[in-house]
Amino acid sequence: MAEDISLIVDEFEKFFDTFCKEDVEKLLDRYPEKRSLDVSYTQLSKYSSKIADNLLNKPDLFIKAAIEALKGMAMPSQYEVPFEPHVRFFELPEQSRPLIQDIGADHVGKLICIDCLITKRTEIRPKVKMMVLRCPYCEHIEKILIEKNTVIPEACSSCKRKGLQHDEEESRFVNLQKAEAQEPLERTRGGAPASHIEVWLEDDLVNTISPGQRVEITGVLRIRPFNESKGQASRTVYSKFLDAVHLKRVEKEFEEVDINKEDEEEILTLSKDPSIYQKIVGSIAPSIYGHDEVKEALALQLFGGTPNKMLSDGGRIRSDIHVLLIGDPGVSKTRMLQYITNLAPKSIYVSGKAVTSAGLTASAEKDELGDGGWTLKAGALVLASGGLAGIDEFDKIKDEELAAMHEVMESQSISVAKAGIVAKFNAKTSILAAANPKYGRFDPNRYPAEQFDIPPTILSRFDLIFPIKDILDEEKDRKLADFILNQHTIAGKRVEKTISEEEEIRPPIDATLLRKYIAYSRTRVNPILTSEANEKIKEYYVELRRIGASQGAVPITPRYIEGMVRLAEASAKVRLSRRVELCDAERATKLMDFMLKSITMDKGLGRIDIDIITTGQPKSKADRIRNVLDIVKDLEKEYDLVEVEKVVEEAKKYGLDETTTRRIIEEMLRKTGELYEPKHGHVKVVRPKVE
Repeated sequence: MAEDISLIVDEFEKFFDTFCKEDVEKLLDRYPEKRSLDVSYTQLSKYSSKIADNLLNKPDLFIKAAIEALKGMAMPSQYEVPFEPHVRFFELPEQSRPLIQDIGADHVGKLICIDCLITKRTEIRPKVKMMVLRCPYCEHIEKILIEKNTVIPEACSSCKRKGLQHDEEESRFVNLQKAEAQEPLERTRGGAPASHIEVWLEDDLVNTISPGQRVEITGVLRIRPFNESKGQASRTVYSKFLDAVHLKRVEKEFEEVDINKEDEEEILTLSKDPSIYQKIVGSIAPSIYGHDEVKEALALQLFGGTPNKMLSDGGRIRSDIHVLLIGDPGVSKTRMLQYITNLAPKSIYVSGKAVTSAGLTASAEKDELGDGGWTLKAGALVLASGGLAGIDEFDKIKDEELAAMHEVMESQSISVAKAGIVAKFNAKTSILAAANPKYGRFDPNRYPAEQFDIPPTILSRFDLIFPIKDILDEEKDRKLADFILNQHTIAGKRVEKTISEEEEIRPPIDATLLRKYIAYSRTRVNPILTSEANEKIKEYYVELRRIGASQGAVPITPRYIEGMVRLAEASAKVRLSRRVELCDAERATKLMDFMLKSITMDKGLGRIDIDIITTGQPKSKADRIRNVLDIVKDLEKEYDLVEVEKVVEEAKKYGLDETTTRRIIEEMLRKTGELYEPKHGHVKVVRPKVE
């Protein structure tokens, strides 16, 4: 073996001298601050395909030889600490890049590379690298280099007596950290659960990754007795872990799609098409009839605004667009949501019925990787960072879970303080949510807050909210029925393979090309607002506020200016334009206008009132409630118990009819708790207790 490794060492010395001379010199100059030499497998295979192939099959032997070669090129006496560098290989070939779910017995002892998401990691723990054992009888010292399969002796080699003691002060330790890696989201489509694998990091690799990050890990697959950590080791069944050799951060976010030269030419040609918007809208969920405004909004959400914009005080401006679809069951909200999550290269789909705040944000778990302490595990919104999160049944999420959404939707981060651990995760995620009405169908005469179990504070954080209504219209119903039946007929012929090219219905832009088009735009185009676009958004905002001032209601708040800017930037990115033009601002204001008139219209007074979203009720209703409460308070000065009939009579002086007054009293009794009923037909104001 010694002769074999010496030959390999010689080969590596020649390789380093030929391909890595500059990198080796940097390492030698900066050691021990820099302790690793990164070596590309591609370069090694150019030098010697035989050595490269053997590295994959016998990594321990060849990595040891590479380290010995590196040591031979240095002068250890120049360093104050022992010269113990690492050689870290990366860029392995495709055949050595298995999916996590496929890693098994065939890969044990082999060098492999996995593309993964980090879900959790442990604290750093010291691991013995050079163990010093001292004999208490003859004072003999044993120095043992701890490597794979090292057997620690029990008896002294000098006096043969047992009882060797570990001299911890003289021993050398190295930092060890364990992490859990998960299959990336885009590889787990089709309902399959994401596979996990344990990863061990040593020395300068520790603390280089955090939960939620996407990384490529090159390492040697090792095994250990199953459940060894729980004291239930099995002699025949083993658990696996990856002994990391190299880590590479991979920012594979929303726009991570392979685009070749031909794709780029096709994308640039398509961007010059004057009907590009209509084509993209027609390609969003093409199997769903109508809802063009909603599809246009979803298209803009996929493109997103201009990222990485910073304020003068260092704050970051959100570029991701949040959209909420609310409305009747059976109008394809879920189908739209699923289509968008499938179209986005990085996405995650969850249902509100089966989600917890820990599942959405981060959970504190017993540390099975370490010594049984606590560790944080990234949730869905952290794992989807850089992509899109589709949340169905949004109205079914409990209040405590929704509370975790506030920070995510605005500052795009998740602050966690659980089990004594305080941490902050990135959650740069676009949120597309769908919700059903509380009582089955959307009632256009009732306000959203009354129909959906979604707090107004969450509703106000969505850039666009679309009510999708099932309206009775014979002509529209006939077209919709024809469309659905035609889809089923063609789908049946496709199964039977009897469909002709003329019958095949294809979207204007194929889903694969559309995904690449969106990815190209998000990667290459960062549009800037022009003065014309600025003026249009400003005028729209000021005009709405002016009308609101004259009508006595707030029609729009400053928060929605940023929403319109994001929509206008996304509109420019659809054309691959680096300038946000007037037409983009007009498209943004048109969508905002559509939303405001659909969802924030005060039905009683026929005016736009943003309080319907921000507080859950229009200002006019809040004023009426205040009037009724004031009437009760005034009457309490004359009567101990206030008759409801007297309140109704007094309310007529304020222009409130009997039905409205009785409904408001009922709400204050049953919902808000501002009134109570000491006797049937009488009310009193609830007074706060004085301590």
